[in-house]
Order: sequence, then structure tokens, then C-alpha cells
Amino acid sequence: MRLRRLIPAVVFLFPVICAAASKEIVELQRDVAQLQDQVRALQSAFDTKMATLSTQVQQAADAATRTSTAVAGLQGAIQEQLKQAVSPVAGVNTKIDEMTTSFQQVQNGMADITTRLGNLEQQIKDLSNQVRTINTPAAPPPGSPATGPGTASAIPPDGGTLYTNADRDRLGGKADLALQEFQEYLKYYPTGNLAPNALFWIGYIHYTQGDYDSALKEFDQVLVQFSPNTKTPDAYLWKGTTLVKLGQRTAGAKEFHQVIKLYPGSDAATKAKAQLRQLGLPVSSTRKR
Repeated sequence: MRLRRLIPAVVFLFPVICAAASKEIVELQRDVAQLQDQVRALQSAFDTKMATLSTQVQQAADAATRTSTAVAGLQGAIQEQLKQAVSPVAGVNTKIDEMTTSFQQVQNGMADITTRLGNLEQQIKDLSNQVRTINTPAAPPPGSPATGPGTASAIPPDGGTLYTNADRDRLGGKADLALQEFQEYLKYYPTGNLAPNALFWIGYIHYTQGDYDSALKEFDQVLVQFSPNTKTPDAYLWKGTTLVKLGQRTAGAKEFHQVIKLYPGSDAATKAKAQLRQLGLPVSSTRKR
């Protein structure tokens, strides 16, 4: 009897239940369609951004191509370092250090392009000095015959040429020759506008040759003998690096903190922070006031 009473109720409710299920299916289909539209919109936006990114990458590649001439002298050395990087695992750390040094040379070489533009002014001054020297007879020593005007020993070498030759040989891997040429520049132009650069590179060459005591002396002279210049941040950085090599971690960290404090936005400050992290020391956030 109860079953007979339930049958009409089921028959009456069945269309309602089916209608509700159909409505949910329609809503689900609508949600799926909306989701598909959103996916298509995201895909379109992704494609657009990828196209923009590709253009930017191409522009960056073009810019890199234009600067390749500045590092042509190091291209062979870098390729050699990359080949050596796949040597046995025991030599990996040494090769990484060598590659880091090579890339540092590239960065320093790029930074010196700006400095070389200043050589024009120095060369003009040097040329003016040569003209005055040629036109003015050299004073003879007492008791000896006077030398004529234009005596070769009275004409100093051109400072810009001396520095350019030294820097070219440094970039070309001729460290010993570059060291002599930088020293010759300082002999004739100890207070020239490129003297801090020459002094820094002398210290850097000593560092790469393992003569850390001489390197420390040269880096310190850049900081003591000259007012702040383009090589001051690098001098702080490499003085600290040299001190660490000599086992003076605390003194080296002090130099790293100094470059971060005085030149917080410089490339040298970024490298100093990396050095402090490698030493397991806190990185100073002090800013120059």
C-alpha cells in the first residue's frame, strides 16, 4: 500500500529533479566556456608578452654585438677558460676563480672605455708640453756644453700613448709588459689624471701574479695618494680581497664595508657584499650621508 502511494510522488518529482540537474549542467557548461575564454585570453596575452620579450632579447643581443670589439683581446682567453671548466672535478674551484678573474677583466676593460675618452685631454696637454720642451733649450749641467733645442732626452713620452699601450697589453694577456708600461707612465706623469688608474692596474697585475704584498701596497696608494676617483671603489674592493688572501679576514671585511658605505650603488659594492657573504659575515646597509 505504501509503495503504491510513493509511485505517484516519484512520478511527480522526477521531472523537477531532472530539470534541476539539467540547469546545473547548463551552468557547468557555461562555466567551462568562460574558463576556456579566459584560457584563450591568457594564451593571447602570453603570446604578446613573449613577442615583446623576444624583441627585447634581440635588442640586447644587438647591443652585445656592438660591444664585442671592446673585449676582442680577451675572447680567446675566455674560451680557453670555458674549455678548462670541464676539467676533472678536483680542479673546478680553481677554474671558476680564473674565469671570475677573466670576467672581472672584461668588466674593468669596459669601464676603462669611458676613462680612455678622457685621454684626449691628457694627450693635448702632453702635446703642449712637448711643443714647449722642443722650443725651449734644455739647461746644460755646469761645466758641460749646452745641448741644442729638441734634445731627445728632454722630451717626455706621450702620456696618453703610454697608458693606452699599457692597457692594450694588459687586455691582451701581456701582464709583464703592461706592468712595465704602467710603471713608465707613473715615472713621467706621477700626478697625471690617469695616474690612479695606472697605479690600480699595477696592483691588480701583482694580485693576479700572486704577489699579494705588492698588490696591497699599490691598492693602498690609490686610496691614500689620490682623492676619490673612478678607481677608488675598485681599490677598496681589491684591497679587501688581497687582505683576505693574506689571511686578514677582519681587515678585509672592513674594506668591503667601507666600499659599501661610500659607494652603495657601485658594481664594487655589489661584489663586496658577495665577498662578505662568502666569509659568512653580515652585509652592512650603512649609506653615505
